[in-house]
Parts: sequence; C-alpha cells; structure tokens
Amino acid sequence: MTAAWVAGSTRARALVRRRAGLATARRIAACDSLDEAVAVLADTSYGHDVRRGQSLPEAQWAALATLLWHLRVLAGWLPQEGGQIVRILARWFELANVDELMYRLTGRQDEPEFALDSMGTVWPRLRQCTSLAEIRATLTASPWGDPGGDSRRDIQLGMRLAWAVRVADAVPSARSWALSATALLVARACYSEGHDLSAGARDRCRILLGTGTLDASSITEMAERLPSAARWALRDIKDPRELWRGEERWWKRVEEEGRGLLTGSGFSIGPVLGAAAVLTADARRVRAALELAARGSNGDELT
Repeated sequence: MTAAWVAGSTRARALVRRRAGLATARRIAACDSLDEAVAVLADTSYGHDVRRGQSLPEAQWAALATLLWHLRVLAGWLPQEGGQIVRILARWFELANVDELMYRLTGRQDEPEFALDSMGTVWPRLRQCTSLAEIRATLTASPWGDPGGDSRRDIQLGMRLAWAVRVADAVPSARSWALSATALLVARACYSEGHDLSAGARDRCRILLGTGTLDASSITEMAERLPSAARWALRDIKDPRELWRGEERWWKRVEEEGRGLLTGSGFSIGPVLGAAAVLTADARRVRAALELAARGSNGDELT
C-alpha cells in the first residue's frame, strides 16, 4: 500500500458521499418545473457544470460532464496503475464524443464535446475526421482497433465491444459488468435492431461471450449459451421488447456491487472501482430525474 492508494481511496469515498443520491433525485423529479429541477441539481455537487437556466439537454449533458470531472480528479490522486484503470473506465466519454462527431457529419446539431485531456486516447485526431471512413481508419491505428466497418452503427458497436474487451482484461473486478453489458448490447443489436455484426465485432463477441453465442436463434437460447458472469443480465427475458428490464437490472446490480466495494477499510482498487460505479449510476439517475421533471412526473418510479 502506498500513500497514493490511501489518498485515492479516501478521495473515492469522499466523492461518493457528495453524490446526489436517490432522495435528492426524487426531489428533483417531483419539481413543478424543469427550471426548478435544474436549480436543485445545481446546488449539489453537480453544480460543477450544471447551471440554473439550462435546458434539459444542457443540464443532462452537464451532469455527465461533472461525472467526468470527478473521474479526472480521482485519477489524479491515484498511483499510475490506478489512474490508468480509471482512464480505461472513462473511455466511454471518448466513445460519446465520437457518437456526436458522427451526428455532426450528417448535418445534425450535436452536443458539446466532453473535455477529455488525459482521459482520452486519440480524440484530438478523431475530432479532425471529416468522414466515417476516416473515423474508422483513425480508430484502427489507435488502441481502439478496427471497429469492423465504416457505417455509423458498425463504428458504435465496434467501439463499445473494444471498450468491453479492454475493461474485462484490465479490470478483473469489473469483468462481470463488461460481459453482461456486452450480452445486452449484442442482444439488442441482433434481436431488436436486426443488425448483422461485422466480422471484427463477432470476433470480439467470441472473446467476451464464447463461441456459439452468436449462433443462437433467440434471446432465450443466447442466454443459455452465455458464460455465467453474463447470463444473469438476460435472465427471464424472452422478447426483445423486454431488454429494458435487463438493462435496469444491470444498473441496479452494478450500483449495489459498487457500494459493496466501498465498504471496509481497504486502500486499493476496490473503493476506486466502487466509486466509479456508484457515481456513474448516480449521474444516470439524476439525468432521468430531470427528464421526469420536464414531463411533470412525481418521480416515484426512480429506484
């Protein structure tokens, strides 16, 4: 144990104590207006980026920007190997930036990019791309690897699968999260969207989920072929329209296991990973609370 691990683990627990939490999220969702909801959120730790008067998309984006800021702070307190693990977990933000870049290339209005700095891998080069083919070529020459195609959906799936492979390999404690998330992603792509996976995507699926999984003719059969670390996410789901249940189950389990990693007095990667999981689930919840407030809901459905 080093001083950096002690400092990082202590910081991780402190960040979690400052999260909004379920009670505050429900209070946000029950606000009489979006302006009131945003004002409540701005008075929490999300006030780093959330500002009074923001629109729904702006406030939801700002909640994620605050999460990224917290992960950057956490990585800075850790020794090199711990900081690298946080950066691997934070690669979602580079993935999100690429999603928005691809929207921009179609002429659609995009959200602001996340400020990655040391948390990124190849974003400075990606942001200069002017076509999907160029994005694919840039990814292929980077740690992301070839996404397997140059359509928008191929790039999205390829990056997500590459991220899952990296997390499963580099963060053993998060392996079950990566495998089960992959199972949900592939089930939605294959059985809900009818998307044919590229050869590269299929190879990454085999690495994560084993051979034969992609040959299943239904979600039920796919679940039976999954490794035990991933099977729970698709349990009792037979219809693609029910995949949202598996996704909600995934988030609940990740948050619960994250809280478990935060318990005890250890100073290691456990509390750091737990903090990343709990803070991410919290950001997702407050984004949902903002949307419910905009709709005029009372927020009782938040869990």
